[in-house]
Amino acid sequence: MAAHLQTVTDNRPLAAPLAPSAAGTGCQPATAQRTAQQLANALSITRALQSTLDVERLIELFSVQTRPLVAHDGVVYRNASQAILFKVGHEARHSRTYRLMMGSQNLGELRFLRSIRFSSREIARFEELLTLLLQPLRNTLLYRYALWSASKDPLTGINNRGAMDTALRREVELAHRHGTPLSLLVMDIDHFKSVNDRYGHTMGDCALRHVTDCAASCIRGSDMLFRYGGEEFVVLASNTEWFGGLMLAERLRAAIEAMECTCNEVRLRMTVSLGVSTLEADDDPAALFARSDEALYQAKLEGRNQVRFTDRATG
Repeated sequence: MAAHLQTVTDNRPLAAPLAPSAAGTGCQPATAQRTAQQLANALSITRALQSTLDVERLIELFSVQTRPLVAHDGVVYRNASQAILFKVGHEARHSRTYRLMMGSQNLGELRFLRSIRFSSREIARFEELLTLLLQPLRNTLLYRYALWSASKDPLTGINNRGAMDTALRREVELAHRHGTPLSLLVMDIDHFKSVNDRYGHTMGDCALRHVTDCAASCIRGSDMLFRYGGEEFVVLASNTEWFGGLMLAERLRAAIEAMECTCNEVRLRMTVSLGVSTLEADDDPAALFARSDEALYQAKLEGRNQVRFTDRATG
């Protein structure tokens, strides 16, 4: 059944009681009791929603807290701007969808699911309850974005060095624990300083974005690409033996050499040098990175635009 879409904003006046329906109890609560129950429910929900900064956990808490007030089988939350889509509970035939707004900020859409239709009274309650969600949801989205931004390189949009340090520690630990291979590639753009010196930093930034896009298109979904700093990049390739790491590095090298790189109507020829190393039994993150960096140094020393591999026996 097609979902209704209605907007809930933070300037909506309180209108519907938050107390559970008194139908079937044989009496109507006094106004004061109803108001007290409304406030108690609002405070309980607010306290619960303030206990987390995780978006999925927040929506789950909201569903749990509001289910006694308006029965539902599941909720689906979608936020296109932050690429969030998840479901709590299960699908059902009928639904009611709300666009959540705080001022001009779109906080996403929340869809309630149930096997039977929602009554007009229940819909009014939903609209009231959702006003309690807006501020906590805004806070969790801001926190999530801050975490995301802290791990990204602002120029290229890929993971930055801080994210690499965290990921490298995690991947080395996992590879040691499970006995799986791990390869690390260090990639440096050849003669990049000459691009900046000849054409300026705007052209250099354009070239960096071209190289990043090309590299991102070459790696697998399980590989992780980082900008280490300046014109240097790192690729972490989990479950990848030395030969697979070499093949990946050569694929990157060849693709970047062949790519079309035009900035401000100037065509630039870009090449890269890469060093590759594979995790050994007693490696820590620093040792693995150091061998890849040494291999990169050899690739540059021997003429650039090539791939070199280093292990403990040959490094």
